[in-house]
Amino acid sequence: MKYLVNISRILVGLLFIFSGLIKINDPVGFSFKLEEYFGPTVFNIDFLLPYVLPLAIFIVVLEVLLGVFLLVGLKKEFTIYSLFAMIVFFTFLTWYSAYFNKVTDCGCFGDAIKLTPWESFTKDVILLVLIVIIMIGLKYIKPLFNNKLLYIFPSISLILCILIVNQVLSHLPLIDFRPYKVGANIIDNMVIPEDSKKAVFRYDWLFNINGEKKVISTSGNFPDSEGTFVSVDTELIEEGYEPPILDFSMELGDIDYTDVLMKEQKLIIFVFYNISKTNNDAIVGLKETVELAVINDYKVIGLTASGEIDVNSFESENDIDIDFYFCDETALKTIVRSNPAAIKLHEGTIIQKTHWNDFQALNLTNL
Repeated sequence: MKYLVNISRILVGLLFIFSGLIKINDPVGFSFKLEEYFGPTVFNIDFLLPYVLPLAIFIVVLEVLLGVFLLVGLKKEFTIYSLFAMIVFFTFLTWYSAYFNKVTDCGCFGDAIKLTPWESFTKDVILLVLIVIIMIGLKYIKPLFNNKLLYIFPSISLILCILIVNQVLSHLPLIDFRPYKVGANIIDNMVIPEDSKKAVFRYDWLFNINGEKKVISTSGNFPDSEGTFVSVDTELIEEGYEPPILDFSMELGDIDYTDVLMKEQKLIIFVFYNISKTNNDAIVGLKETVELAVINDYKVIGLTASGEIDVNSFESENDIDIDFYFCDETALKTIVRSNPAAIKLHEGTIIQKTHWNDFQALNLTNL
């Protein structure tokens, strides 16, 4: 039992630290996941929506610290019962997501490791079992150091967490795991190869044959059957290949200009996933960067999910005159974790991405 408890202790501690560090790299992305859970389509607890970012930061820092506490053996009762409460909560969320198909990616490991809802639930069940084993054998958890040394590692961990959070909120994630990272080509990431794996579906066709209902199953083709067709139910049997980028577009006046704009050799896109929430401190740098980009012969556009009224109001209030194209809000939040942000592209390839705090760092003199 002693060995089982300590093996479980190491696995749980390391996994919580790893999960927390992945999400600390991108707390804004994790806050978007919390928005999905708190939104009207899942739990409908709108009063928490204004606090999703502080809550996201608190959760990910807590994950790291509890993992460190468990490994070094600090405050073992508080640590293990906190871990138990957290994993019970996460297990419920992942079960709910999987069973009701509400949130297709829980964000357990950010964008670094994608898990299906049932994979996330299975992972949490395994963690729950390991934590219960530790709870049963709590007496076998011994501190690794004396009391003075015991607080050094948690203190260093907390300081590092605070520094990382401050860095990524003021700029961009230290590591970009998304398909829009620097060096990626957007068009290439939207293409489905001809030899890619196709999705497999089962079609259950309901017919009325001589007054009796009969179901005929096929893999897609309409069955050759007598009687009157009533309805068809479709079930996904096996998923096919999905390109990394699914929902990116650049529309203006109901016309999709994605292919045209992705051929531009010198393109600057200012991304506003919600133009009404634009940080006022970004306006001066934004206008200066637009002017400098135009001088250096870049095509400059805006990309937003906001409506025409909000866009027109923003342009008139801030004296900014660029063409704004429409794109899905989820896609824009995936592209870059800043509102606004700037992206430099060459023929669809992302050359540089900057937070609005770093507009002056955008290299506009050469590619």
